[in-house]
Amino acid sequence: MQHIVTRWGWTQLIIFCFMITGTRCLVTVDQPPLLTAALGDNVSLPCFIHLSPDETMVILPVLYWEYYKNRTSKNFYKLWIPSEEYTGRVDLADKGRNTSDKSVVLRDVRWEDSGTYLCKLSITTRRGSFRSRGNKTLLNVYDTMAFNATAHNGSLLSCEVNVTYDPRLVLSISLNGYPLRPNDSSRVNAKEAHPFVTLSETVPLSIHGEYVCELHLNRDLITKSVLHHPPPAGVDGDGASERGEFPEPWLLYVSLLLVPIVVLLSLLTALLVCRCCPTSG
Repeated sequence: MQHIVTRWGWTQLIIFCFMITGTRCLVTVDQPPLLTAALGDNVSLPCFIHLSPDETMVILPVLYWEYYKNRTSKNFYKLWIPSEEYTGRVDLADKGRNTSDKSVVLRDVRWEDSGTYLCKLSITTRRGSFRSRGNKTLLNVYDTMAFNATAHNGSLLSCEVNVTYDPRLVLSISLNGYPLRPNDSSRVNAKEAHPFVTLSETVPLSIHGEYVCELHLNRDLITKSVLHHPPPAGVDGDGASERGEFPEPWLLYVSLLLVPIVVLLSLLTALLVCRCCPTSG
């Protein structure tokens, strides 16, 4: 299962500046505003520290990563150094002591991992000690996409996927590169029972061609599934190749056996003819 991380542009975020009028911030922390991850996969949560050329850290910075269930929540879990909920599931992306990469890798992504993540650093420079932070990263999670003919009606094609709730996540189905208008479109909110919603699109399955279902977050493609109707030759309805059984080449076997027999008979015939011919006196 293919999973795809959402693209984001790096922007330098000014967090803490020295409390002197006219001074400029010499340390910034960058992290992306938005990420997506497939359920069960690993995801990297980027965080980079940037120092101006005329600034130097006296000691190594102390890194903190925090997880908030949503952007408005004030309660958080420690992601790094991991609290009990994340023990064994989080590690540094770069373990070099002097690296500017303060990203962490979260393994085996679960539905409950969706939410916001904050990277913070305690920094000591020649000018003093202070704490600098990023601007929080929102992590969305999605499950495997189901894309096939509906069970109750073989002339309808359905695409369905479970995702964490975000109105910017949308499904679309196209045929040979052209978007189709769905017969039915739904966003089932199962949040009371499950930490996800189900996105669903249904279109007619009649014209031959390549049907593609795509999950987008804004304009970014997250994942997609392709279905050919009818399936290509040698491929069954599930996209698996059919294995045909070839007949045994008995004619070839017989021909190969006859060759030495014919040669032997020809030699015997020639011998008999030679013996029967009278010798001239």
